[in-house]
Amino acid sequence: MEHVAQRLRTRDLTAIAACAALMAVCAWIALPTDPPFTLQTLAVFLAVGLLGGRRGTIAVGIYLLMGAVGLPVFAGFGGGLGILMGTTGGYIWGFLGSALVMWAMERILGTHLVILLLSMLLGLLVCYAFGTVWYVVVYAKSAGPISAAVALGRCVVPFILPDLCKLSAAMALSVRLRPHIHPRNS
Repeated sequence: MEHVAQRLRTRDLTAIAACAALMAVCAWIALPTDPPFTLQTLAVFLAVGLLGGRRGTIAVGIYLLMGAVGLPVFAGFGGGLGILMGTTGGYIWGFLGSALVMWAMERILGTHLVILLLSMLLGLLVCYAFGTVWYVVVYAKSAGPISAAVALGRCVVPFILPDLCKLSAAMALSVRLRPHIHPRNS
């Protein structure tokens, strides 16, 4: 019995590490815009969709820790607290908010596919909201005041359709791959 429990624990850790690494790879696939256009959102939603709320959120947390200590896991092979504390760092922190929202919805409402889709949409809104507020505050400290409308125009509006496409891809991949992952209850 202990052997089975250990194997499942090792499997969880391996899956979490793989998803954290996937987030880094997806950050490296980027167009140099401000904020950069990456595939990170796809990886965040896929991590929670495949691993469940708890393990997916842990994967996002590990990804953020890797970047915080300076590993080059962010767009443009960047890393360090400077990126996380910069004007667009709020969108990266928002990934953790997305994962937490998805985990909460899973815990409260279950794991049905409709719930997963709704949690992804709400998670995306949380990421946008947190990132935009962060952008406005940090931008104002470094370059002067900026309106929320301008920040939304720069940092959210151009990304809505691509992010919805990434969300759809994460949903489709989660549905297809989840049966092969066999996560325990989160």
